[in-house]
Amino acid sequence: MKDRNKSLIQVHSAVLLFGITGLFGKFLLLPAMIIVLGRVFFSSVFLIFANLYLKNSIRLKVRRHYYFLIIMGVILAVHWSTFFHAIQISTVAIGLLTFATFPVYVTFLEPYFFKEQLKLSSILVSLITLAGVAIVVPSFELGNHMTQGILWGILSAFLFAFISILNKKYVSEYPSQVITLYEHGIATITLIPALFLYDVSFRPEDVLLLAILGVIFTGISHALFISGLKHIKSRTGSIIACLEVVYGILFAALFLGEMPGARDLIGGSIILAAAFYVTVKSK
Repeated sequence: MKDRNKSLIQVHSAVLLFGITGLFGKFLLLPAMIIVLGRVFFSSVFLIFANLYLKNSIRLKVRRHYYFLIIMGVILAVHWSTFFHAIQISTVAIGLLTFATFPVYVTFLEPYFFKEQLKLSSILVSLITLAGVAIVVPSFELGNHMTQGILWGILSAFLFAFISILNKKYVSEYPSQVITLYEHGIATITLIPALFLYDVSFRPEDVLLLAILGVIFTGISHALFISGLKHIKSRTGSIIACLEVVYGILFAALFLGEMPGARDLIGGSIILAAAFYVTVKSK
């Protein structure tokens, strides 16, 4: 098999796993922060062994890098907690569609971090994306669970955009497995207090699902995606990644019976089109 074909299979497999991830917010009858705690704990264990196998040094070059990675780990913990919370109080489709708006926020954050000029096209795409979100919103009332889910999903997307920008600054400095280990390890420490905030009793099936979520749908899926980018263009990988929303909605319909309505399909198509445009144009 050619390297490019192998890479395409790896990236598509990873994105398929990404799409299924949101369903764990419904499968697990646990608070969002506890789900994320289990996810990052098991992924951290996996990443420790992965770095040992790859013989990666986890020592950072400069002290201030430790501070930045600590901040990124805390933000990651909040990002995933808001993502799963959005899904739990609304639907998988709502959580994924609002998360798909993150490329738009990147276009606004990049000029600030990298001293670039904000383009008019970026502002127009952002307005189009907001129009797509407005269509998905069933009612502009904060008491509506779907509206609450959309707001939490937008917060999650913004935090992920922030993480993406910060990761960009360090991805050339260290192996991705090292950066991910620090982020997931710090996220684990950040979320440990959640065990004392909730009266949680873990069933054996909960622990099994959290282990599967952390190892297969986090550790292995990210390793597959990163490995697949070796022989294909980053733009190709980014475009394939847009299928995460499609896969997620399809699996939610199949396993949870969450059929997307007309508003979800129309608004979602606008959001995905805007995200697709920003992704292609930025590359």
